[in-house]
Amino acid sequence: MTQPATPAQHGGPDAGPPPAARADTPAGGAGPLRVLWARADVRTLSLLGVLAALVLIGGVTKPDEFLDTRNLQLVLTQSSIIGVVTVGMTFVIMSGGIDLSVGAIVALASVWATTVATQEYGFVGVLFTAVLVGVGCGLVNGVLIAYGGMVPFIATLSMLASARGLALQITGGKTQIVTIDGILKLGERDSYVLGVPPLVLVFAAVTVIGWLVLNRTTFGRRTVAVGGNAEAARLAGIDVRRQRLYLYLLSGLCCGIAAFLLIVLAGSGQNTNGNLYELDAIAAAIIGGTLLSGGRGTIVGSVLGVLIFTTITNIFALNNLQSDVQQIAKGAIIVAAVLVQRRTASTT
Repeated sequence: MTQPATPAQHGGPDAGPPPAARADTPAGGAGPLRVLWARADVRTLSLLGVLAALVLIGGVTKPDEFLDTRNLQLVLTQSSIIGVVTVGMTFVIMSGGIDLSVGAIVALASVWATTVATQEYGFVGVLFTAVLVGVGCGLVNGVLIAYGGMVPFIATLSMLASARGLALQITGGKTQIVTIDGILKLGERDSYVLGVPPLVLVFAAVTVIGWLVLNRTTFGRRTVAVGGNAEAARLAGIDVRRQRLYLYLLSGLCCGIAAFLLIVLAGSGQNTNGNLYELDAIAAAIIGGTLLSGGRGTIVGSVLGVLIFTTITNIFALNNLQSDVQQIAKGAIIVAAVLVQRRTASTT
C-alpha cells in the first residue's frame, strides 16, 4: 500500500528548499556538502592567511604601535560596528538582494536615539529607539521590494537618500551629545571583560547567532534556496516574498544594533555616521565568499573580510598613508575577490 504524500512532498508551507538547493544531496557518490565544505575551508584558510600577512606587515612596519594591546582592542572595536552590519548584509546578498541603505539607517537610528527627548528615557530608551528605527527602515525596504515589486537597488537607494535627509533634519547638522552615564561607561576601559571591549562581545554574539541561523535553521536554508533559484524555491512551497521581507527586517535590526554600538563608541549621534558603511559591508561579504548573484556565502568569511579591511585601515593610519591610498587598496582587493569568484564559478 502506498503511503500518502506528506505536505513537504506537495510543496506545502513546511517544505524545505528544492532539490537543486540542498547541499546534502548525493551526487556521483560524493556529496556536494563535502565539496562545499572543502571550498569553504580553502576560502577560510586563504582569508586567515591574508589576515596573518597583514598582521605581520603591521608588526614589521610599526611593531610598538600596531602590536600594542590598546591598538588591537581598537581594531576589534572598530570592526564590531561594521561587522554587525555585515552579518545582516550577508543574509540579504545570499538571497539575491542588496541593501545600499545600511549606512544611512545607522545614521538615522543613531541621531533619533540621541535626541534630548529620547535620552530622557535612559539607557533602555536609547537602545530601544535605535533598534526600532533600524527595524522600521528595514520593514519599509522589505515591503517595497517583496510586495511592491521594486528592484532592491532602487528601493534601498531611495531609503539611503531619505534616511540621510531625515537624519540631517533631526540634527540640523549638529552633534548630539549623549549624557547617560550607563552608555558612556560601556565605552570606558573599566567595562572591559578580561580585556575585551563590550562592543566586541556584542559583535561576537551577533556573529554566533547569525552563523547558527544560517547553518542550523530552516530560515537559513530558505535564504540559500531563494538566492539560488527563487522560482524553484516558490514551487517547493517557500513564501519567497515573506522570506525577503524577513531578510530586510534582519538587515534593519543589525543596523539598529550597530547604531547603538556607534553611540557607545562615539558618545554622540551625528547625521554623518555610517558613511560608506554599505560599501564596506558589501565588500567584506564579497571577500568572504558571498556571491552577489545569491545562493552562497558564509558568516565566518564575511567576518574575516571585515577584520581584513579594518586591519588595512589601521596599518595605513599608523604609517601615515593618505585615505585615498586606502580606498585604492580596498578597490583592488574587491576586484581581485570578484575575479576569484568568477574563476571559481567557471570551473564548477
